[in-house]
Amino acid sequence: MRVLAAFMLLMTLFAPAAGNTADFIRPGDPWGDLDGKRIQAHSVGITKVGNWYYWFGEDRTQGLDPSLRYVSCYASTDLIRWKSLGRPLQLASVEGYTGRWVLERPKVYHDANRKRFVMYFHLDDEKYKAARVGVAVSDKITGPYRYVKSFRPLGEESRDIGQFVDDDGTPYLIFEDRPSGGFHIARLSADYLSVEKEVSFIHAPLEGGAIVHYGGLYYVLGSHLSGWDPNPNVYASAKSLEGPWTEFADIAPPETKTYSSQSSFLLKIVGTKKVTVLYMGDRWKPNELWDSRYIWMPLEIGGGKMRLPEPKPFRLNVHTGEVQQ
Repeated sequence: MRVLAAFMLLMTLFAPAAGNTADFIRPGDPWGDLDGKRIQAHSVGITKVGNWYYWFGEDRTQGLDPSLRYVSCYASTDLIRWKSLGRPLQLASVEGYTGRWVLERPKVYHDANRKRFVMYFHLDDEKYKAARVGVAVSDKITGPYRYVKSFRPLGEESRDIGQFVDDDGTPYLIFEDRPSGGFHIARLSADYLSVEKEVSFIHAPLEGGAIVHYGGLYYVLGSHLSGWDPNPNVYASAKSLEGPWTEFADIAPPETKTYSSQSSFLLKIVGTKKVTVLYMGDRWKPNELWDSRYIWMPLEIGGGKMRLPEPKPFRLNVHTGEVQQ
């Protein structure tokens, strides 16, 4: 029965997906999962295990219990067809927070040594004064996740967080620190449950931080502090995470405001023929968060430059790394 169930799941994953015909990712369009329901996984974080990509995000579905906060999970082998795996974390009020308390930008790390998965997220009170990260763990990537604790990394305020795992497997947390006027890149501890060491502090008031290592350089991407409103996202590069970092430059024509999106994640696909880096961002609709859209697009990157082309439908072969538009 287990073999049959696994076979049926694989067959389902390669069925046509609602909202994504002809195997194309269509940035900004409503995106359906394999059950035909809208994907609800905002502030995307991707964790790859084997040949599977797991997409974690904020579940903003209409009609959810307003006292709870929800993290959703989807799985895919091709980044196009996504199977809903439910909500691995449904969290009631913690740390005494009530009302419109905050759980944002969930990111999941694979602690291979302990054969477990560790979820980080921005945890805050409704006035954004707590400025902490929350941590939850699970023996399975699909959960359920058990809430462990919250803390201020390095003793500093932390709001928007980002995730980066280097090519050698070293895990890092990116977190925005409003009082310091910038954001930190910090290495996680060996047990993944805390921050061990600051690697770099970048004195630039940015959130939505994301990092990728490509062609011998590190690229960091972030969004200016404008709340739900989009703005011209900017990037810098360096030979090492410690820096020095170049001056920040626009990733897209500034008048487009990053094509009305905000950065969330940079995903590197190492194929047999090409290495492709995907920009993954959110086009927020603050009055209808459930209808916020996903802007995914291959980047033009190399030699210290990074450019986000105008989003348009594209097809990606995750095996070869090749993109077709």
